[in-house]
Amino acid sequence: MLEINNLNAGYGFLQILRDVSLKVDEAEYVSLIGPNGAGKSTTLKTVAGIVKPMSGQVLFNGDDIGGQPGNRVTRLGVSYISEEMNLFTNMTVHENMMMGAYTVRDKNAKNRLLDFAYGLFPRLEERRNQLAGTMSGGERKMLGIGRSLMADPKLLLVDEPSFGLAPQLTDQVFESLDTLRNEGKTILVVEQNVAKTLSVTDRGYVMENGRIELEGPSSELAGNPHVRKVFLGI
Repeated sequence: MLEINNLNAGYGFLQILRDVSLKVDEAEYVSLIGPNGAGKSTTLKTVAGIVKPMSGQVLFNGDDIGGQPGNRVTRLGVSYISEEMNLFTNMTVHENMMMGAYTVRDKNAKNRLLDFAYGLFPRLEERRNQLAGTMSGGERKMLGIGRSLMADPKLLLVDEPSFGLAPQLTDQVFESLDTLRNEGKTILVVEQNVAKTLSVTDRGYVMENGRIELEGPSSELAGNPHVRKVFLGI
């Protein structure tokens, strides 16, 4: 579904990504791990159309979407869930959810997507009339994921889903992602909680200094001496 080939990207004259290549097959749950500043979030932003590539390919279902604007990428079926969430804090939970469905024209489809999202996160339905800006960090994370589902994406790009969350809420967010994978969604996740991520994903890539240094099944990466020493503290 997603194939990145020799991707170079950055901000202005600052190059972050250097010949990055990775792929995510349909219905796969894949992780991208590495230290802060390695280029993980830049990779997601480049796929999402927020950062323009300097060179290389970003193929989505065979079409090169590298350099396409973010709204175009969203319409093609890619949803980017940023670390910051970028919610409309002065709008209610329900209004935020409906904003996520701006590309969906069919009313019945919107209702179906809303029912699915509220079923995944019952707390959001309970607080549908609450202003997003008054919610806790965990609830905002759920709202960010729920809103992205309203676009009926084929591919979910999830940046740091557990950032700033207590362990219990982290487990809830990861459970929701696992449910989405079981529903057939394709997910590429960037996450600092390496142990948790490798325990739930199918495959993983290790990025350091803007390059992919390791890749393989998550179970193998969890046992890799370099990963165990640098990222797991073992």
